[in-house]
Amino acid sequence: MPLADETISAGHGKETDAGIADREGVEHAFRGNSEKFEFQAEVNRLMDILINSLYSNKDVFLRELISNSADALDKIRFLSLTDKSQLGMGNDADLDIRMSIDKEQRTLTIRDKGVGMTKADLKNNLGTIAKSGTSGNLCVFAAFLEQMQKGGDVNLIGQFGVGFYSVYLVADYVEVTSKHNDDKQYVWESNASGGYAISEDTEGEQLGRGTQIKLFLKEETQEYLEEAKLKELEEEEEAAPKTVKETRWGWELLNDNKALWLRSANDVDEEEYDKFFQAISKTTDKPLAYSHFKAEGDVEFKSILFIPGKAPYDFMNNYYQNKPSLKLYVRRVFISDDFEELIPKYLSFVQGIVDSDTLPLQVSRENLQQHAALKTIKKKLVRKALDMIRKLADAETDFEAEDADKSDTEAAEEAKKYSTFWKEFGKAIKLGIIEDVQNRQRLAKLMRFETSKSGSKEIGETKEELENSPFSEQLLEKGYEIIYFTDPVDEYVMQNLMEYDDFKFQSASKEDLKLGDKDAKKENKRLKEEFKGVVTWWKAALADPEVENVKISTRLASTPCVVVTSKYGWSANMERIMRAQALGDAERQSYMKGKRILEINPRHPLIQQVKDKFEADPENGPNALAKILYETALLESGFPVKSPKAFNSRIYTLIKDAMDLKGDLTVSPQDDSIEEDDEVEDLDAADQDADVSDESLDREEL
Repeated sequence: MPLADETISAGHGKETDAGIADREGVEHAFRGNSEKFEFQAEVNRLMDILINSLYSNKDVFLRELISNSADALDKIRFLSLTDKSQLGMGNDADLDIRMSIDKEQRTLTIRDKGVGMTKADLKNNLGTIAKSGTSGNLCVFAAFLEQMQKGGDVNLIGQFGVGFYSVYLVADYVEVTSKHNDDKQYVWESNASGGYAISEDTEGEQLGRGTQIKLFLKEETQEYLEEAKLKELEEEEEAAPKTVKETRWGWELLNDNKALWLRSANDVDEEEYDKFFQAISKTTDKPLAYSHFKAEGDVEFKSILFIPGKAPYDFMNNYYQNKPSLKLYVRRVFISDDFEELIPKYLSFVQGIVDSDTLPLQVSRENLQQHAALKTIKKKLVRKALDMIRKLADAETDFEAEDADKSDTEAAEEAKKYSTFWKEFGKAIKLGIIEDVQNRQRLAKLMRFETSKSGSKEIGETKEELENSPFSEQLLEKGYEIIYFTDPVDEYVMQNLMEYDDFKFQSASKEDLKLGDKDAKKENKRLKEEFKGVVTWWKAALADPEVENVKISTRLASTPCVVVTSKYGWSANMERIMRAQALGDAERQSYMKGKRILEINPRHPLIQQVKDKFEADPENGPNALAKILYETALLESGFPVKSPKAFNSRIYTLIKDAMDLKGDLTVSPQDDSIEEDDEVEDLDAADQDADVSDESLDREEL
């Protein structure tokens, strides 16, 4: 689709409304053999609605014209299948679309070597909006337009000639020159002010075959005369025929990216895929993986999907504002790269192309209809994207297997790709588990966590903290594998992922942890009976409405006590996350945080000592010690202490007793007389300094 710089018509410069009218009058007079036609009032009104309402983006005019030109090329190509003479000879046989600009004349011209239009075609296709045989009358078209404005499911784009009229978003005058093999060359011209004219073109450049549309741009739309602007739009039209720009020395190729997705995957090598990815991603990186496929069935489309090797620097910070990285085409004409319904948020990092020949369009082609076909396309794209990721994960798993050939360097490189992917996009997969119920189990198989048996050499501070947690003690001693959740989003994930492959997850920080040891169950039953009086007294001693119960623990080994939450309440980590939310719902947080349960280790010396003290004097049990142990357990379990001041006072009292200090911890009053003497000395020194300064001044005056 060529972009050329060639001489077109006479220049007009910056004109007033009167100047434009004068110029139009001259041109109409120049075509003395023209036939003039009037638009009906209803057509003018509908055109005004189209220009001012439907087209929110002025760039769309170029897409519409290129789409029409592409259709014209398809038609002549189809006709040539049965009659090769239709293509003609020489330049006429080269099917292309060319754009040219003339800044002096303020014109943008688009020319194609398509099938062209006869005089009747110009009148029927460009002179009316509601064509007979399609809508019947203007009332039907008005109803159609109203339905489209409401977002209805209407499929009549291209049957009304609507797209062409978007040219008046940027132009105040339009000339359409066209030559069909079965007719002479004619010119259609209009300023959309109520009429148009058609005349035989006997003096202009002969096209041979095809159509040329010349737009006389408005003063406020001259950005479309800038080469950079056209190149920017051209990059979005990669599927169109090749585009070139005429320079003083020759033709410069602007877009040499062929539509790889239209070719068979067997005919495309990896280097071509890499170059194509670099072109659409505007990077020099290679993709981690790609998938080239053709979907068949009720909805057919072709696609190439890529997984990049690096996430955008603000990918997770702007997760809910991220736009999809897929470009949508219909019949190789670019439609949108900002269509959020095409792929879910958590896969917005997937880049690529989707091209459908059957997808229905809105009137202006700016937005796709809310159509069932989109759901089918989205479902297939998600499935293909997850398959790509799964293959990366499988390569890692296969290489880590015991019987894998560790000397295979190619397999080793493939195995590294998934760790790269997880580092860059792992959090997005976790969010997918929360958001995508239908694919939750597929996503779960892609998850990667550190565990107590993973043998990772890179142990972070958070993982070390979890390994030393009191919740892990018995589990590690008994050889259980513990999954460590080191990411705040993991808490949300586990609220939605209750089981995996028939294995149910158990939280080590919540009540009713079952370890399945029958001998231990018998021992715990005996201990519960032995400590029955202690736990009853301890709960009463705490006198805290947040404490639901005091129990004998089965999860502790070396720690005296720990605090857990109820089975369906928030964990300590989740509470901490929710408290950090600036706009959090305090009432909901109070409801969800659950009750505290103090679990004591009956084998620990401190707990044994508390038991002995209580049994020695049940009426005056060691209440202060019970509270300190509970509050210390709160801190170690990740919960905040309700009253830090009261907790600190109890700690200071313990330190005082340990140091055998007599009396209370009242601080001795400050001796104010010492401060007064110091102030007098400071004043005397200041007076002496002032006297010396005055004496120096006196000497200077002398």
